[in-house]
Amino acid sequence: MKPTGRRHCWAASLALLLAIGNYDVLSGAETPSQTAGSFRSVNELPIGGNKGSTPSDAPRQFWAFEPLRRAAPPQINEGDWCRTSIDSFIFSGLRSAGLRPNPPADRRRLIRRVYLDLLGVPPSADRIEDFVRDLDPDAYPRLIDSLLASPQYGERWGRFWLDLARFAESHGFEHDTDRPSAFHYRDFVIAALNQDMPYDQFVKWQIAGDEFEPENFQALTATGFLAAGVHSTQITANQAEKERYDELDDIVGTIGTSMLGLTIGCARCHDHKFDPIPTSDYYRLISTFTTTVRTEIDLDPQSEDAGAKKVPATPDAAPDKNKKESPERKALICSEGLKPLRLNTQGPDFYEKTYLLNRGDPNQKGREMTPGFLQVLMRSSDGENQWRIDPPKGWRTSYHRRALAEWITDVDYGAGNLLARVIVNRLWQHHFGRGIVGTPSDFGSQGERPSHPELLEWLAGELVRTGWRLKPIHRLLMRSAVYLQDSAYEKEAARADPDNRLLWRFAPRRLESEAIRDSILAVTGALDRRMFGPGTLDEGNQRRSIYFTIKRSKLIPMMVLFDGPDALQSQAQRATTTVAPQALLMMNNPHVQSWSRAMAKHLIPDDSQSFASAVRTAYGAALGRQPSQVELEDSLQFLRHQMQSYGGNEASELALGDFCQALLILNEFVFID
Repeated sequence: MKPTGRRHCWAASLALLLAIGNYDVLSGAETPSQTAGSFRSVNELPIGGNKGSTPSDAPRQFWAFEPLRRAAPPQINEGDWCRTSIDSFIFSGLRSAGLRPNPPADRRRLIRRVYLDLLGVPPSADRIEDFVRDLDPDAYPRLIDSLLASPQYGERWGRFWLDLARFAESHGFEHDTDRPSAFHYRDFVIAALNQDMPYDQFVKWQIAGDEFEPENFQALTATGFLAAGVHSTQITANQAEKERYDELDDIVGTIGTSMLGLTIGCARCHDHKFDPIPTSDYYRLISTFTTTVRTEIDLDPQSEDAGAKKVPATPDAAPDKNKKESPERKALICSEGLKPLRLNTQGPDFYEKTYLLNRGDPNQKGREMTPGFLQVLMRSSDGENQWRIDPPKGWRTSYHRRALAEWITDVDYGAGNLLARVIVNRLWQHHFGRGIVGTPSDFGSQGERPSHPELLEWLAGELVRTGWRLKPIHRLLMRSAVYLQDSAYEKEAARADPDNRLLWRFAPRRLESEAIRDSILAVTGALDRRMFGPGTLDEGNQRRSIYFTIKRSKLIPMMVLFDGPDALQSQAQRATTTVAPQALLMMNNPHVQSWSRAMAKHLIPDDSQSFASAVRTAYGAALGRQPSQVELEDSLQFLRHQMQSYGGNEASELALGDFCQALLILNEFVFID
């Protein structure tokens, strides 16, 4: 594992040498390989902890593994600046550093920020003007509530989760076979967020929805999370077992990074070099999924309802040759005891047992492993029995995944405290551009420490106290004085805190690829707001970008150029690059040109209007403000030049199309400020 956040110290290098090389540092002699029974327990991995603590206490005293503390907001006597408890935590840090927060942003800039943050598209010019004129103190809270109630909220925030879930609609590798029924998982994520499904339930269903509510279509499609990873479709007999272990590794590794912020997969070949995760814990976790397979369920053909009951395909069910197959009538899920979705493999779909492998090698099997959890995140005297439930008599699944789901959400005895910390940190990250923990998928010893640890504890506690619902946390963050700040750059503050970790200003940031494209569609009037259903690879499609089919070998060029994910592994933070092809695409892409001209058609002035009026309307639609006098004069000069260049009857429309396209290329259009 490549360490992040700090330098790879000599002790870690030595540990890696000993594990890989089986080398005795004292005698210089080669030592026997680890046997199945020699893997260390968490009690022998003393990271963290205070001086004088016993080795068994040390791992659990690392900040991320401790129970949630009831952090009280600091008492701040700062007039009217502090609007929420969040502000007290932030102002305390600013005051300690001798810094002052920025004043609030103006209302015009604020409404644009809120729309782009929650919906991923800008507000209309009329909506902006209404908000600017509405001086009611409740206008801003009402604005937030209305946007959280919008169906576009799930489309915007669902994309962040799909990055974590490494969601795609093809298997990957060189053949990259399609998964035409995988889109139902994407639709589940959008719908669950719009419904404000409690986050603990959201997590449980993705791990074991079929074991919690086997008759609920939404719960079943949630397990598409487990099926979303890459999977080879050409497997020879001698590869089959390795491929199966790779598949289990993908599932557990993704659960670890996306939900717990831990790099569990680093314990596959040896005990984790930095975190208290022994190899035995890793293999106990993957054994939870020993008999779990990808499968498809049929929807009730008599119902078009999204909650239609499924018709399970049992392992012995014969295919109906007269039945027309449609991806809209099937859904890709993961379960047990159903007919596996079998591809080109010479091996079995799963193996009946999971073994502890020496160095991750299927040819070096140790003891058989039974399902279990991370010892460092168990505080029950009953161990795994705290969460184990026997399945109903004759039921087809093992309930092992249900036990894992119960453990991972258990705040009192399991991993629920860490689960809560990780998700509130992700919400903070997407609202402020950086998480309180700057490594949002690594809360282990190699990740960054929280910039405001008491605030993180308080937010995680609030999430649990409000029933694990995410929308109340959005409200808390967005009503804070910290969020309302202007983004103005101050040299003195930047000298003291160049990375803005103390949040003395709102940090501007570029929109993601999907939001850039969706904003272009919305502003030009081309956006098709239909939700759900199969996606497409057609770049001219006018639905929101979340409905693009994600084929791993054929990603949408615009999404790739603006740093969209490759869907090969869980991605917590996207890169933000600035390269020439981005500008070239925005200038030369035929779809951007077409949408710009569609916008221009609504701007062509009649006898009672002028081109100056068209320019002002375009500025209001694209940037949410009116042009300055200099901008207005430059725009009119540009239009005159373009009309002269084109000539003919369509010169005005073509010139306005170029002008609209120029506005859409501006940094101001693609940044949240």
